[in-house]
Amino acid sequence: MKAFVFPGQGAQFVGMGKDLYEGNALARELFEKANEILGYRITDIMFEGTDEELRQTKVTQPAVFLHSVIRALCLGEDFKPAMTAGHSLGEFSALVAAGALSFEDGLRLVYARAMAMQKACEMAPSTMAAIIGLADDKVEQICAEVSQEGHGVVVPANYNCPGQLVISGNVEAIGLACERIKAAGAKRALPLKVGGAFHSPLMQPAKEELQQAIEQTQFNAPACPVYQNVDGKPHVDPTEIKANLIAQLTSSVRWTQCVQSMIADGADDFTECGPGKALQGMISRISRDVTIQGIQ
Repeated sequence: MKAFVFPGQGAQFVGMGKDLYEGNALARELFEKANEILGYRITDIMFEGTDEELRQTKVTQPAVFLHSVIRALCLGEDFKPAMTAGHSLGEFSALVAAGALSFEDGLRLVYARAMAMQKACEMAPSTMAAIIGLADDKVEQICAEVSQEGHGVVVPANYNCPGQLVISGNVEAIGLACERIKAAGAKRALPLKVGGAFHSPLMQPAKEELQQAIEQTQFNAPACPVYQNVDGKPHVDPTEIKANLIAQLTSSVRWTQCVQSMIADGADDFTECGPGKALQGMISRISRDVTIQGIQ
């Protein structure tokens, strides 16, 4: 069974989507529609901007979303997923590709999400760190201890694949957790160059803001199950999908569990649709018994 998966923030690169725009009439139409909706020419930044411009909050998330969704829609009859999933931001791409959200509404929600997250990041010094080579339960234990001792918030944020877990929280708490995690035997504990503590309780203000936008948006039953980050399980009910999407900002991204569930339900052919190859690498570490490819 064929599964399509969609990347999240961090997959962007200058020039992304340019070939699509220049060589496909549908892609050009959708990119121009996006420019109108956003009120600025995001295509100029995507195709010929600088890395710094592309890293702007109001640009990064919509850019990755647009590249991913438009690439999927331009596959036409070749886009026949039995299931979809997306990593963090990529969940919006997966929902649009599966027909649960319109292209226009998906883009509006992604932009609202980006701006809400930026505001939340400015409220308190916070960051994230990638933990390599330590069991998930040990990382979870250390995060809980640091938080309970009153050093600030630190929680598991992204369960990317076996041996790779990203933690998120206040700067002081992340620093202390990284020290203890390395002492416990982790191969590496790497602070990430991000502006805030995504997928942690510190995103609560963003969650409340995004919730209003999601509740006012029409969601439909998708054409295939969408495996959502909050629980790693398939969903087709619009009410459940909306609730899970709202919860996602302050909950862990259970990507390992998503992929494991998809495989258990019959997925044996994965296609990463959008910029980068991050998901292909993660999936290959989750299972060596599936076919994996990418379409940019």
